[in-house]
Amino acid sequence: MVGAGDFRNGVTFEEDGNIYQVVEFQHVKPGKGAAFVRTKIKNIITGSVVEKTYRPTDKFPKAHIERKDMQYSYNDGDLYYFMDQETFDMIPINASQVGDALKFVKENECVKILSHNGNVFGIEPPNFVELEVTETEPGLAGNTAQGATKPATLETGATINVPLFINIGDVLRIDTRDGSYMERA
Repeated sequence: MVGAGDFRNGVTFEEDGNIYQVVEFQHVKPGKGAAFVRTKIKNIITGSVVEKTYRPTDKFPKAHIERKDMQYSYNDGDLYYFMDQETFDMIPINASQVGDALKFVKENECVKILSHNGNVFGIEPPNFVELEVTETEPGLAGNTAQGATKPATLETGATINVPLFINIGDVLRIDTRDGSYMERA
């Protein structure tokens, strides 16, 4: 059991049959009245974020989220196939559970499969990946305004904004958490 007074960022718990993860929390002790915990929690199955207030004495069952390393093998229609690194079993996952998580992941790269009680609900790509630019416009000479960017398509099909000096064939380091360009690899 986890008490609302023990909430920290990243804590997962069950409430009303749903599994939530604490995104933000604030312990509030007003001058008058009882203390409370103001939270922003994310339903890890649906992805929706809500704000809720709890008493510090409220208790909830702790939700154990299993994170398993698997290798992304291939996509076949609405199914994405992942290989277990230990047993070499192929596991199909529906496109609705994958979402945008694989837009920066190439085939044969490792990802973390997130599950609760054996039910897969999401995928965590590596924080940083290196991808090649397959399409971008050449930077114009003299267009050197500070911070100027242009769109570039990567080998996975994702499009990001990059500095003007990036060319087709460059390998870039990408932060998958926000989809931003970090540096040339």
